[in-house]
Amino acid sequence: MSRYVAEFLDHLRVERRMSANTLDAYRRDLEALVHWASGVGVDDVALLDGERLRAFIAAEHRRGLTPKSLQRRLSACRGFYGWLLKHARIDANPAGVVRAPKAARKLPQVLDVDEAVQLVELPTDAPLGVRDRAILELFYSSGLRLSELCGLRWHDLDLAEGLVHVLGKGGKQRIVPVGSHACAALAAWRKESGGKNVVHVFPGRGGEKSITPRAVQLRLRQLAQRQGIFKRVHPHLLRHSFATHVLESSGDLRGVQELLGHADIGTTQIYTHLDFQHLAKVYDGAHPRAKRKREKGDAD
Repeated sequence: MSRYVAEFLDHLRVERRMSANTLDAYRRDLEALVHWASGVGVDDVALLDGERLRAFIAAEHRRGLTPKSLQRRLSACRGFYGWLLKHARIDANPAGVVRAPKAARKLPQVLDVDEAVQLVELPTDAPLGVRDRAILELFYSSGLRLSELCGLRWHDLDLAEGLVHVLGKGGKQRIVPVGSHACAALAAWRKESGGKNVVHVFPGRGGEKSITPRAVQLRLRQLAQRQGIFKRVHPHLLRHSFATHVLESSGDLRGVQELLGHADIGTTQIYTHLDFQHLAKVYDGAHPRAKRKREKGDAD
């Protein structure tokens, strides 16, 4: 790998404090760039110009990468060359003149309110039932990311005030409300598990480390089937459902952005499309002429 790429990844890990998954994505994208550059006889990726970068994106497109993957490749290149420019190792950012094809934006699937309640209100007398109830209630109550939930320790929670202190992406901290049902479920789990302040809220096997993201994903899938919900239930589905239901009730997009910990409100705006779909269904069901069929001779 290029020395500059290795230094840039160290910068992301140490100074930007990016998550392991994000670092892996940057590494894969920049390794693809280094591999392509080597194939066209360029040993130092810092020497690539805008035309060469366009050729790289075009080559990746021919290999079958989707527009979304190409956008991610280019985003990694922009970050890398921006870092080189900041440290005076190049004179201009060649990625600034390159555009990736637009990707169709898919709306995330969500649970409706009845499905969400059906999912979280699972019986607690089953093995690990108290823990599972606390996981589901917290996901749906506070819209946490999977990594955020797995990393929680008891001292991050203030059940008396109904708050959780979250360490999110890029080391950014935020405070998120915890609903009364989630607080009750967490209090029951703490009593059963004997959790102390420094201990992970949801420990893995052995109790020393936190539960793994994969274990949570598999457990949610099992619990959804047990509760009679046959959508593909995963942690981010509960986050999407949380955001959609809060926005439907409040209409406060900026507030939802803060709750989710989105740096860019553009990321949060996808939920306005979901909210519009909800309103359109309400309109179709309530307005007497909403679904009026056009009759012959109707004007366009």
